[in-house]
Amino acid sequence: MMNDEELGEQTAEVSEDIGENIETAADTETETADKHAEPESDSGTEEESSEQKALAEMKEQLLRTMAEYDNFRKRTAREKEALRTDIITDVTSKFLPIMDNLERALSTDCSDENYKNGVKMIHESFMETLKNLGVEEIPSDGEKFDPNLHQAVHREEDSEAESGTVVKTFAKGYRIGEKVIRFAMVSVAN
Repeated sequence: MMNDEELGEQTAEVSEDIGENIETAADTETETADKHAEPESDSGTEEESSEQKALAEMKEQLLRTMAEYDNFRKRTAREKEALRTDIITDVTSKFLPIMDNLERALSTDCSDENYKNGVKMIHESFMETLKNLGVEEIPSDGEKFDPNLHQAVHREEDSEAESGTVVKTFAKGYRIGEKVIRFAMVSVAN
C-alpha cells in the first residue's frame, strides 16, 4: 500500500507528464496551423482539417484521462480512510473488554499502592493509545439518552434526574469520528 507521500509524488509526476503532453499537442497544433496558413490546394485543406480534428480528439482524450486520474486519486484516498477506520474499529472492539477489566480493577480497594499505580499506568497508556488512534469515549452520565450513542439496559426511578437522562453507566461507549465502536450501556431515569 502506498503512503500519502508516495501517492503525492506519483500524482505530481503524472500531472507533469500530462501537462507536457498538452503543451506538445498545443505546439504541434500551432505549428500545423502556421504551416497551413499559406494558401494551398484543396487537398492541403482537407489534410489540415483532419490533423486539427485528430489534435482536438487527442486534447479531449488527455483532458478526460486527467479527470479520470484525479477522480481515481480522490476515490482511493476516501477508500483508504474508510478502510483505516474499519480496521481501527475492529481491533479496538476486541480490546474494550480489557479496558473494562482495568477500570474495574481501578475501582476496587487495594492495599498495595504500587500494584494499583501499575494498573493505573496501564489504563492511562491504553487511553492515550486510543486517543492517538482517534477513538474517543462517548459521554453518558448526566447526558440526555441518545439511542444513536447509548444502549438502555435498565430504567430506574430517580427523583433528582430528569426523565430520559442517563443516571448510571454500566459499560463505557467508544466511537471513532461519527462511527460507534461500542454503544454505552446505561441506566435511564423514568
